[in-house]
Amino acid sequence: MKVDNHIAASSMRKLCPNLDREDGLDTVLEVPIPEEMFVGGVNGRNSSSKHLGTRCTNVMAWMRSQVDHRSASSVLGRNAELQLMLGVVGAPLVPIPMPSTSHHSNLTCGIKEDPIEASMAKYIVQQYIAAAGGEKALNAISSMYAMGKVRMAASELRPGAGGNSNGGGKKAGKGAGGGCSGEMGGFVLWQKRPDLWCLELVVSGCKISAGSNGKIAWRQTPWQQSHASRGPPRPLRRSLQGMDPKSTANLFTSAVCIGEKTINNHDCFVLRLDAEASTLRSRSSSSVEIIRHTLWGYFSQRTALLVHLEDSHLLRIKTPNQESVYWETTMESSINDYRPVDGVQIAHAGRTSVSLFRFGETEEGNTRTRMEETWTVEEVDFNIWGLSMDCFLPPGDIKEEKEGIDEAHARMTGGRTAQAGGNLRIGASQIAAVNIDETME
Repeated sequence: MKVDNHIAASSMRKLCPNLDREDGLDTVLEVPIPEEMFVGGVNGRNSSSKHLGTRCTNVMAWMRSQVDHRSASSVLGRNAELQLMLGVVGAPLVPIPMPSTSHHSNLTCGIKEDPIEASMAKYIVQQYIAAAGGEKALNAISSMYAMGKVRMAASELRPGAGGNSNGGGKKAGKGAGGGCSGEMGGFVLWQKRPDLWCLELVVSGCKISAGSNGKIAWRQTPWQQSHASRGPPRPLRRSLQGMDPKSTANLFTSAVCIGEKTINNHDCFVLRLDAEASTLRSRSSSSVEIIRHTLWGYFSQRTALLVHLEDSHLLRIKTPNQESVYWETTMESSINDYRPVDGVQIAHAGRTSVSLFRFGETEEGNTRTRMEETWTVEEVDFNIWGLSMDCFLPPGDIKEEKEGIDEAHARMTGGRTAQAGGNLRIGASQIAAVNIDETME
């Protein structure tokens, strides 16, 4: 899918004018942000500080929040839509933990004895490894850094009276990818073998952080206390969007090939991964059940590279009156613009579309919320010197998982609808479900 050329062509800003003194030193941004967020002049300190627009106001509020954390909460409170998008698209995890053994041993061990679907999948992964740069090049990478930019937009489809989710509905708010500029931001990703990673993402002045130290995966947002995901730590989905070929190969060695499909003009082999029942149970609780979580990888028959990634998961939330509300989240990512970096093929652009569907025994009726993220990678580097374990430590205020789930569940059953940007109305139940979902993640 074609990526917005305006995003691809623009640059990232790593310095921001001093907020208190015009003659003061510039502030170094922890997460570089797109120049477009400084919608005024970008050619000098004075022009930038005098003509900043709405997006820049949010950026400034976030920067001040580094001193006064209340500022970030007030910015976020005015934009429930942004909270929903960051909660869903910001830092989702893949269905299963990374295998403990390497892809080489998995691929060469018993391939002839495997069922035909598993054997085909391993052969496709072998071709993917060769196309991505080869075994030697991938094994030479011990750590990586990536920096890029994102643009997000959301819309909600609501059924009318007597309607259903497929007809009679009304569309509210801004259409994802429908010509609206959406919310812009930037991200920085650090990874280290075998399973350490840390992501920082800033969108329109709101920052979320997520990571894994190999023992737990965690997430930190302005609207919810730091919390660890339930179950074993799992890889970041964003890494598998063409930025980490070795982890992609490791993950899909246990997949099965379910056939062929043409998608985005690519004839592809389709590999499927399902989360095991034990993994789903470890991520569930007494009030929230993860029913299924499946990942599909589409590997081009022409280039052997991963060109499309799709995953879907379904959870059931039990209300205090023993009713059940179901949330189904489906994400599809088109992965484009592969370029060699030190002999390894890295995707530098893509687009992720998300559908968040609520159904079941609920007074609010069925709703379907759609989101879209367009992303580009601006910088990539491997084997980062000085990247120690300390860079992947979880926050000191990390919260117990069950407490986070119970709090979010209370918010879902007692919340009111909040007005988001424009005409898009985001229900409190949607925000709470995302909080539950990311806690389960």
